[in-house]
Amino acid sequence: MRFLNFHSEPVSAAVALVATIALIFFALQTSFKRFHSRKGKQHVIGGTVLDQFFNFHRLHDFMTDHATKHKTYRLLSLFRNEVYTADPVNVEYILKTNFANYGKGWYHHGILTDLLGDGIFTVDGEKWQHQRKVATQEISTKAVKDFSLQVFQSNAVTLARVVSEAAISNKAIDFQDLFMKATLDQVFKIIIGVDLDTMCGTYEEGTKFSNAFDEASGLTLYRYVDILWKIKRFLNIGSEAVLRNQIKVVDEFVYELISKRTEQIQKPQHDSHMIKADLVSRFLALEETDPKYLRDIILSFIIAGRDTTAVTLSWFLYLLCKNPHVQEKIAQEVRDTTKLKNTCNIDEITNALTEGTLQKMNYLHAALTETLRLYPAVPVDGKLCLSDETLPDGFSVKRGDMVSYLPYAMGRMEFLWGNDAEEFRPERWLDQNGAFQQQSSFKFTAFQAGPRICLGKDFAYRQMKVFAAVLCHGYKFKLAFKNEEVNYIVMLTLHIDGGLHVHASHR
Repeated sequence: MRFLNFHSEPVSAAVALVATIALIFFALQTSFKRFHSRKGKQHVIGGTVLDQFFNFHRLHDFMTDHATKHKTYRLLSLFRNEVYTADPVNVEYILKTNFANYGKGWYHHGILTDLLGDGIFTVDGEKWQHQRKVATQEISTKAVKDFSLQVFQSNAVTLARVVSEAAISNKAIDFQDLFMKATLDQVFKIIIGVDLDTMCGTYEEGTKFSNAFDEASGLTLYRYVDILWKIKRFLNIGSEAVLRNQIKVVDEFVYELISKRTEQIQKPQHDSHMIKADLVSRFLALEETDPKYLRDIILSFIIAGRDTTAVTLSWFLYLLCKNPHVQEKIAQEVRDTTKLKNTCNIDEITNALTEGTLQKMNYLHAALTETLRLYPAVPVDGKLCLSDETLPDGFSVKRGDMVSYLPYAMGRMEFLWGNDAEEFRPERWLDQNGAFQQQSSFKFTAFQAGPRICLGKDFAYRQMKVFAAVLCHGYKFKLAFKNEEVNYIVMLTLHIDGGLHVHASHR
C-alpha cells in the first residue's frame, strides 16, 4: 500500500522529522512534569507516543511486549496519557461497569469521521443508541437471517468453484484477496441487494472501491500516531492527501449505489421480497432516507461484516496450513454432521449447511474462535475517559485520557491462557464431551463486551462456518512457500501483509 511508503517522500520525511523533534521536546520535558504532578496513583510509564511512531510497523507486538511486563501501562502524549490494558478486570470496568464514562468522544470521532462518518463505531449517546437499536432489530429478523444464509451459501459455491479451478491448474491463490472479494460481495448483497461479483472480476468499480477502502482504513489508523495529521489535512499534503482521494472514491461508489437502490425500491414493480430482505430497503421502509446516514451505516457494516470476517478467515486458513491435523479434524466433522461424502458436489454440501448442522460443528467453531484469540480482527480498541476516576486496579485515569484494551495482546497473555498461550490449540475451547465452552467476553475480547458487544457476532460465525466447512470438506491446503511466516499490516483491522498465497488440492 502506498501509505506505508510515505516516509520516503520528501514532504513526509520533513513532517516526520518535525514530529520527532516536537515529541522529544514536549513529551519528554513538558509532559513528564505535567503528568508527574497529577494526583492519584499512576500506571507505569511505558514510554511516549514517539515509541509508537517508530514501532508502527509492529505496533501490536510492541503493545504485547509492554503488556507482558505490566498488565496495564501508559504512554505519554502531548496532551494526555494513553492507557493500555490487558487486564480483564479493567476491561470489564471500562466496557460494562462504568460504560457511560468511556466513549468514543471527540478524540476518536475526529480521527475516524472522515472515513466512517457518524456510523455506529464513531458516535456515542443518542446517535449510537438509535443506530444500535435499529440495526439490532433489523439484523435479528427472520427475513434477514434466512436471506443472509442464502447469500452465504450462494457465495460459497462461487468461492469453491474459483478454488477448484486453481486446484486443477495447480495455481496458488491469494486467499486473503479472495476472501475480501467474497465477503464484500456478501455484504453488498445483504445490505443493498447489489451483486458486485468482485470474486469473478466482472465489476471493475467494485474492485476500485475495495482497494480505496483498504488504503483509507490504514491511513485513518495512522492518524493515531501522526500528531501533525490535522495540519497535513488542512494543507492537503502527504498521507492526508492520499486519504482524501481514497475517501472520494469510496463516497462516489457508495452514494451511487444508494441512489440506484432508492430508485429501484420506489418503482411499483419492485420485488416485494427484496424490500424485506436487504438492509437498505428495510431502513428506507423505516423512512431513514438521508443518503449520508445510509452511507455511514453501510461503511460501518462493511468494517463489521467484510473486513473482520475476511481477515479472520485468512488467519484461520494460515493456521490450518501450519496445523494439517486440524484441517483433517474439521473435514471429518463436516462429513459427520452433514452425512455427506467427499464425492458430493458443491451444491450438495452448501445446501446441507443449515442452521442445525452449523450449530453441531463444535470443533470448527472452536478453531475459528482460537484463530480470533490469536489474531483478533480488531487488535486494539480505544475509548476516551470522560471524567476523572480510579480503575479497579487502584490506578487513576483523568478526563481526556485515552484508555484502550488490547485483544491482540490479551490473546498472548500466559496469565490468561496458560504457558501455551501462543500455540494454536482449538481443544482449549472444548469440554470433555467435545462441546464448545465459552470464555468470559472480558477475557476473550474479539467481539468487544458489555453494551457495545458486537451485534453481528452470530452473523459472523455463521458466515465463516459456511465458508470454512465448504473449503475444508472439498480441499486440502498448504502454503505456496514452505515454512512461510506471515506478518500483519497495521490497519483498522488485522490484515496479512502481502496476502496469503496457498495451494489447494481436491480431497
